[in-house]
Amino acid sequence: MSLNKVMLIGNVGKDPEIRYLDQNSPQSNAKVASFPLATSERFRDRNGEVRENTEWHNIVAWRNSADVAERFVKKGTQLYIEGRLRTRSWTDQAGAKHYTTEVVVDTMQLLGRRPDGQDGQQGGYQRPADQPYQQRPAEQTYQRPAPQAAPFQQSGPAVMPAEPAPAESPSDDLPF
Repeated sequence: MSLNKVMLIGNVGKDPEIRYLDQNSPQSNAKVASFPLATSERFRDRNGEVRENTEWHNIVAWRNSADVAERFVKKGTQLYIEGRLRTRSWTDQAGAKHYTTEVVVDTMQLLGRRPDGQDGQQGGYQRPADQPYQQRPAEQTYQRPAPQAAPFQQSGPAVMPAEPAPAESPSDDLPF
């Protein structure tokens, strides 16, 4: 058995680059978006000073995820990404072999606050002023599934809390 799963929360480093697999038909759904995502980790060093380490991840989104990235993801957008690692290699014109590791998106969710003046839209997308507001179609809303809750298990006998005192008790000495 094996598992290849990546979960990231970070900020987009630059606007997505969109490419179409069929250059003759940009209307087809065969598109790919690629962009860098930065994740940061803060820690204290031996001297007690706070340090920050930033990792950059190459993100690749295909088809519907690429469409969402094209429409709503901009530089600075905070994203939650679930995906899998893929390593590719190629040889350049000089004969040198190169490798790259990418995160292929399975699930993408826009996070963070909407930029000011976005009128209900997420991720930097601005609706043209002459178009009325419309809810995004359901197939374009990508959210991670809700975590499965473990069944509640009680380790001992049930303990009922003591009954609270009635609100209007005759022994109540409140001055008002």
